[in-house]
Amino acid sequence: MTDEIPLFEIPWDDGEVTNAVDSICRGGYWAKGPYVSEFEDRIEEYLGVEHAITVNSGTTALESALVAHGVGPGDEVIVPSFTFIATANVVELVGATPVFADIERDTYGLDPDAVRDALSPSTAAVLPVHPYGAACKIHRIVDVAREHDVAVVEDAAEALGADADGRMVGTFGDSAALSFCQNKIVATGEGGAVVTDDDEVAEKIRLYRSHGRVSEGYFDSADSGRYVSVGTNYRMPDVVAAIGCAQLDKIDRLVGGRRRAADRLTDGLESVEGVEPHAGDGSGRHVHQLYTVTLDESLDRDRIIETLASENVASKVYWDPPVHLTEYYRERRPVEGDLPVTEDVSSRVLSLPMHPELSRDQTDRIVSTVREAVSGA
Repeated sequence: MTDEIPLFEIPWDDGEVTNAVDSICRGGYWAKGPYVSEFEDRIEEYLGVEHAITVNSGTTALESALVAHGVGPGDEVIVPSFTFIATANVVELVGATPVFADIERDTYGLDPDAVRDALSPSTAAVLPVHPYGAACKIHRIVDVAREHDVAVVEDAAEALGADADGRMVGTFGDSAALSFCQNKIVATGEGGAVVTDDDEVAEKIRLYRSHGRVSEGYFDSADSGRYVSVGTNYRMPDVVAAIGCAQLDKIDRLVGGRRRAADRLTDGLESVEGVEPHAGDGSGRHVHQLYTVTLDESLDRDRIIETLASENVASKVYWDPPVHLTEYYRERRPVEGDLPVTEDVSSRVLSLPMHPELSRDQTDRIVSTVREAVSGA
């Protein structure tokens, strides 16, 4: 039997091990230590932002950003349905109402015209997603939001390192959320961060992630600390940040490896009829956190998945059903039929293996297996 080609692998080397051991062997500052500060500094430098506040997941990064922007009960937040469910869940978690808007076909991100149509007097924020590692039409979305004095919180979980017209994704809105989950561009297992240039927003997030405690050095102090707001515990452990620092050391290699593997896959699939790789709108750098193709409606996606699996090539559907058709949201926010592009695209996408160290032999095998699967579908 041929070796498995998994959906992703995490590239690591001695750097992650050395940093993790260093953090652990310090024997203290595991909850908040020097690697946390270094990781935040490195993210700020990489993106050119004033503040990066680390948290324990991309989901809590989104939630913390909404809280910091004052989003809560009675508010509406415009979100795509073509996304991981966390994008909508965080809106519910802060007591606001997610309003689903349709996507456009160039990037599979929020359609700026649909955002405009979804605006209401209750709209407090727009939460656009940069799908698969390429920028959505973020310039136009920001313009629409600015016209109506609405905050923009970018969900850049999949797009660290991507840009649009030379400007880094995550720097267009009022704030942005990053994810360091195990399959992301920079991986720490779990983890996230909010980036922003707004001092007030940054301070609110720092308070929210640590119980509303304004005093520093809690574990070094004899007193119980000073608490000025409601908060929770979303802190990133030092050992996680230590791994993140090692990953950031090689981010250019991580992004470059993904782009080279994606180029080989795209070149090979060019001759496979009915298979269209996701390319974004060509306005910037695609970092291919996922390598996703859209299948012609005449093809049987389930049969293609079965054929790939029989040849030990992994694949996965991101995202079908889209969020508004999941059991929870179908009951609470019924909009079936109102998002035609979302419903069409979600029924035809398929993600193939992608990571920075995919070999030429592996990409050739993926292409040949897809060709075989399509011919039988």
